[in-house]
Amino acid sequence: MTTRPRTYRSAAVIGTGTIALGWIALFAARGLEVRISSTRADAREHVTAALPLYAASLPDGPADPEELAARLVFAPDLASAVAGADVVQENALEDLPLKQRLFAEAAAAAPEALLLSSTSTLLPDDLGAGLDTPGRVVVGHPFNPPHIVPLVEVVAGRDAAPETVEAAVDFYRWLGKTPVVLRRAVPGFVANRLQSALLRESIHLVREGVVTVDELDEVVTASIGSRWAVVGPFHAFHLGGGPGGLRHWLEHLGSGLERSWALLGSPPVDRETIDTLLAQADASFGAVPYEELAARRDRGQNAVIAAAARARTP
Repeated sequence: MTTRPRTYRSAAVIGTGTIALGWIALFAARGLEVRISSTRADAREHVTAALPLYAASLPDGPADPEELAARLVFAPDLASAVAGADVVQENALEDLPLKQRLFAEAAAAAPEALLLSSTSTLLPDDLGAGLDTPGRVVVGHPFNPPHIVPLVEVVAGRDAAPETVEAAVDFYRWLGKTPVVLRRAVPGFVANRLQSALLRESIHLVREGVVTVDELDEVVTASIGSRWAVVGPFHAFHLGGGPGGLRHWLEHLGSGLERSWALLGSPPVDRETIDTLLAQADASFGAVPYEELAARRDRGQNAVIAAAARARTP
């Protein structure tokens, strides 16, 4: 890729899993022609059946699934899907050799396209290792569901040209997302590492019988969940320090942090732990169909994001 496009007309989406479906819906809602490459024999039927759920929860309001479907092109192979596309968003399984093959083929068939990956675990240097210009591959890691949650972590390799990173940021901003460029590529990136740390302690507390799965979820949504929708951890503790801010908080309470960290759990994810979690989860929400749970989540997520945006407006 030499220059970024002034306007975006088409995007190729590799895959038709949960993350890919979110991108497909969002790309189509933004008016793009969406070229879909999938190994599923029933890809058209699968995507068409899923579109109503995603169309109903788009950030700018519900869209007509039939109008979105009219912007979709189901390509017979990857090369024809990416040829001429402005952007390629890859969403294949977390299999490095597979993704390397896909990007090698995409790079050859679309020499000017922006190559993006939704990977949550693999690093851009590894993804682009088989290309003549490895820096072409940039991670654009979304947070599920990608058509709603604003964050996209943009992670570039060592050899990525600044204009390539700028093009990725430009594209995601054009979509209405909040791209954050990581200064250094680390396994798991940032959002998933934070989520993993909280999940570890959540599992520990449930395993130890301190709370149930249902109670743990209620604790989070009724406290730090709503707080972090407005201010992040550092900003929150800055306010927790009163007029003295984060400096006062760290100087007076920071010495106890390491002691409190030492008390955190490292639960084994063994059969006993899994059975405990699943039994409680099944009792809490396991009987509710996935589509209904997802629709509830999406309505709430959109409402929280919209409310937070209004609160930030002067």
